[in-house]
Amino acid sequence: MTHTYHIHGMTCNGCRTHVEETLSKVEGVTNATVNLEKAEATIEMESHIPIEKFQEALKADGGQYSIHQNGEHQHTHDKKKVEKPKGQGTGTFYCPMHCEGDKTYDKPGDCPVCGMDLVEEVNLTATSDTQYTCPMHPEIIKEEPGSCPICGMDLVPMEPDLSAEEKTYKKLLKKFWIAVAFTLPIFIIAMSEMLPNNPLYDVLELKYWNWIQFALSIPVVFYATWMFFERAYRSIKTWNLNMFTLIGIGAGVAWLFSVFGMLVPDFFPDQFKTEAGTVHVYFEAATVILTLVLLGQVLEARAHSKTNSAVKELLKLAPNKAVKVVDGEEQEVAIDKIELGNILRVKPGDKIPVDGVITEGETSIDESMITGEPIPVNKSIDDKVSSGTINGNQSFLMKAEKVGSDTLLSQIIQMVNDASRSRAPIQKLADTVSGYFVPIVVIIAVVTFAVWAIWGPEPAYVYALVNAIAVLIIACPCALGLATPMSVMVGVGKGAQNGVLIKNAEALEKMDKVDTLIVDKTGTITEGKPTVEKVGSFDKGFTENEVLQYIVSLNSQSEHPLAEATVKYGKEQNAEFLKADGFNAVTGKGVEGKVNDKEVALGNGKMMEQANARLTEAMENEAQSYQKQGKTVSYLAVEGQVVGYVVIGDKIKETSAKAIKDLQNKGIAVIMLTGDNHDTAKAVADELNLADFQASMLPENKLQEVEKLQEQGKVVAMAGDGINDAPALAKSDVGIAMGTGTDVAIESAAITLVKGDLHGIVKARNLSDVVMRNIKQNLFFAMIYNTLGIPIAAGLLYPFFGILLSPMIAALAMSFSSVSVIANSLRLKSKKI
Repeated sequence: MTHTYHIHGMTCNGCRTHVEETLSKVEGVTNATVNLEKAEATIEMESHIPIEKFQEALKADGGQYSIHQNGEHQHTHDKKKVEKPKGQGTGTFYCPMHCEGDKTYDKPGDCPVCGMDLVEEVNLTATSDTQYTCPMHPEIIKEEPGSCPICGMDLVPMEPDLSAEEKTYKKLLKKFWIAVAFTLPIFIIAMSEMLPNNPLYDVLELKYWNWIQFALSIPVVFYATWMFFERAYRSIKTWNLNMFTLIGIGAGVAWLFSVFGMLVPDFFPDQFKTEAGTVHVYFEAATVILTLVLLGQVLEARAHSKTNSAVKELLKLAPNKAVKVVDGEEQEVAIDKIELGNILRVKPGDKIPVDGVITEGETSIDESMITGEPIPVNKSIDDKVSSGTINGNQSFLMKAEKVGSDTLLSQIIQMVNDASRSRAPIQKLADTVSGYFVPIVVIIAVVTFAVWAIWGPEPAYVYALVNAIAVLIIACPCALGLATPMSVMVGVGKGAQNGVLIKNAEALEKMDKVDTLIVDKTGTITEGKPTVEKVGSFDKGFTENEVLQYIVSLNSQSEHPLAEATVKYGKEQNAEFLKADGFNAVTGKGVEGKVNDKEVALGNGKMMEQANARLTEAMENEAQSYQKQGKTVSYLAVEGQVVGYVVIGDKIKETSAKAIKDLQNKGIAVIMLTGDNHDTAKAVADELNLADFQASMLPENKLQEVEKLQEQGKVVAMAGDGINDAPALAKSDVGIAMGTGTDVAIESAAITLVKGDLHGIVKARNLSDVVMRNIKQNLFFAMIYNTLGIPIAAGLLYPFFGILLSPMIAALAMSFSSVSVIANSLRLKSKKI
C-alpha cells in the first residue's frame, strides 16, 4: 500500500532527511520518500498503518515535525500557547548560522544542528521609554507616573528587562569566572611538576594532588562547561556533527582517561606512569581546554550583539511619543495611539512620528538616517515626510498617512532584519565542507594516535593521546559556519544606513556579478516629478481650457505621476472638474473612461490606436517638436477624435549622469528602456551619453528584453519604480526598486533605494563588492586555519623542529578563530560605499 501525507515543520534538506529516516523506521514501512517543496511524504507499507503510528514516531523524535492527512492540516495544529519571555526581544529565537534556514524556536537554548547558542530576534517595534509599577502590587503597570489604584502608593519606574542576548552573555560570563576559579589551581598544581624539588610534594604525595585536581575539575566539567558535553551527545545522537562533537570527545577523553588512571593505575603500561608510579593525568588539559572554549563562547556572545547593531540603531530612530492636535488642543500620545488621518504637531528638533504629509507650515528636514544624504531637505505644504527623520528649526502640522508597521522606517527595519538572517548561496560551500569535516577530523585523530603509538618516541602512548586530543580540539568548523552570516548581517546593516535596503543575502551576492543594468526613465533617471508645460488643441471645437477640463477630469481617478501632474496643474489654472466614471488604466499606453457621458482616451500613440482615434501627420509633427526636447506628449481623444494634447516635462536627476558614468567605469553596460516615445527617449539618452536605449516599451517588452539578455549569458539588474516595471524587476537577476516608487515595484525588487536615484545603485554595487570580499576573506581564514592547524596538531613539525602543539594552545587558537571571523566582519562597519 502507498499513502501520501502532509508534513509540517520542515525548513531544509536536513529536516527532509530526518523525517524520511524517522518514518522509514516505523514497523511495517517498506519505503518512505519525503518531498521538501510539496511538504509531502509518500509512504509504502506492507499493510495499512494508522496515521497515529507515524504521529507517535515523530512526536517521540522531539515533536518538531508533524504528519497529517492531505488537506486537513491547520497551521495552528498541536501548537502550545507559549508565554513569551519578557525583555527587549520578541521571545523568538534562531540560529546565528541559519543551519535550518528560517526555522525559529519559542525558547532560548542550543541549535540542534550546530550546537551554537540561539539568538533572540530583535523586537522591531518602538516602545515607550519607561513603564511604571507599584512597589506593593507589581501586577500594576502603567505607561505614565501616578498612584496605584489598589493602595494609592506612588508608582515607580520599572527597570527594563535584559534582552535574551544579554542574559546569555551574563550567564556565560558567570560560568566562565567559576571555571577560571577552579581551573587556575589545577593548572598551578600540574605545572608545578616542572619545578625542581617540587615544594608541593613536601605537603602531599603526587597521588593525593591528583585527587585534588580531580575534585577541582568536577565543578568545571559538570557545571560550568557541562553544556558542551550535552551538545556533543546530541550531535552524535542526531548525527549533526559539529565543533562540540570534537570538543566533547577531546576534552572528555582527557578527563575520563585521567579518572580511570587514578582508579585503576595497574591497568596501564609503565610508559603511562610517572616516577612515583602514578598514571599521567590530564585534568589541567581538559579543564583549560573547556575554559578556553567557554571564553570563546563569551566573546562570541558579546560580538553577536554588535553584528545586528544596525537594526538596534534604526530602532533608536523610531520616536515613541507624538503631539496630536484635537479641536485645536495639543496632547501628547504614545506612538501606537496614532491613527490614520490624525493631525500632528511636529516641533523644532523633534523626530517625525509617522509617515504623512505637511498640511500647514514649512521646514527643513534631516533625512540622512534614512537616505544616507547629509544635506537637509526643504519641505512645504503637500510634501511627504517620513517617520524617524528629524525636523529643523520650524514647527509644522502634518496629517498621518501611514502608521505602525506601514511606515517607511518600520519597513526598513523589517527588511534589514529579514535580510540579515537570510542565507547567501556562497554559504552552501561552507555547509558542504562542514558536513564532511567532523568525521574526517575524527579519522585524522585516530590515525594520529596510531602513528604516534607505533612510531613515536617513548612514552609513545602519551604522545599519541596528547596529539590526538590536540587534533580534535584545534579543528573547529565553527569559524567556517560563521564566515558568511556574520558578513551578511553587518553588510545589510551598513547598506541600510546608506539608504540601500537589501531584501536577502542572495541579492547581495548576485549584485557583485551584474554586468548589465536596465534602467527605466521616468522616476529612475528623471526626478519622477513631472510638470505640465503646455496644453494644446487640435480641434477648433475644443478650446485649450476645455481640453484641460477633460484631461484633469479623467486623470483625477489615476495615481500615475503624469496624471497627478496634470491634476495639480488643472487646480492651479482653476479648471472645472467634470463628471467622470468608467475609469480604466491601460498599462504602458494611457487611460480611458467617460467624461460627461462621452468616451474619452488619454495617452500615447498606442492608446489612440486602441481608441480608434487617427493621428494626422501634422499632429505627430507637433508632438515630435516637443519630444525631441525630452518632453512627454499625451494625446486626448473624445468620441474617437483626437482633439488636443498635453506636454509634460520631467527633469533629469542631477545624480543620474555621474551614476551612469561610474557604473560604466565598473564594466556594467547600462540600457534605458522606457514606455515613452523614441524622440523623448533619444533626447534623454543623448544627454546622458547612453548609446543603448529602447522606447515605446510595454511591460511585456521589458520582461522579454530581460529574458533575451539572460539567454545571452548576461547577469541582469533592472532598476525601476512603476507597476509597469514589476514583471521585469521580478524576472531580472537583481531587481532594484526606487523607494520613491510604487509598493508593487518595491515588493518585486530584491534591492530598494530609499532616496530613489541611480547613485544608490553605485552604492549597492560597492556594498556587494566589499561584503563578498569580506566573506571570501572569512572563508579563507577559516579554511587555511584548519588546513595548517590540523597537521601541526598531529605533530607534523616534530620530526623536523621538535615542535608539538599543546591541546591547551589548540583550544585557545580554536576559540579565537571564531572571534577573528566576527572581528573581520565588523570591519565592514567602517567601510565607505
